[in-house]
Amino acid sequence: MTFLYLNSDRMGDGDPELGKKLMKSFLHELAKSDVSIDVVGCVNSGVNLTVEGSTVLDSLKILQDRGARIASCGTCLDHYDIRDKLSLGEVGSMDMTVGIMAQADKIIRPN
Repeated sequence: MTFLYLNSDRMGDGDPELGKKLMKSFLHELAKSDVSIDVVGCVNSGVNLTVEGSTVLDSLKILQDRGARIASCGTCLDHYDIRDKLSLGEVGSMDMTVGIMAQADKIIRPN
């Protein structure tokens, strides 16, 4: 199983706007590729990728349509007060994240 772990809405530690552009480009290229993703887990600011207004919803939707399960941390959605804006996937939990990480053959973490 391949787990895409998104713990931020951007890639890298430099300029935040550049980081968001890089994440958008990464997810776009991943969606175009033949890479098989089984689960996408979004935690911390990574949950911003799955809510209304996200610029990467189309790329994530492609991954979902190809069979990826997408889960956004419920605690994180509540912290940012955006649970009601979730547009893609399901609300996940930390025990779900731990279980998936323990079973994953490969974990991709782009940041």
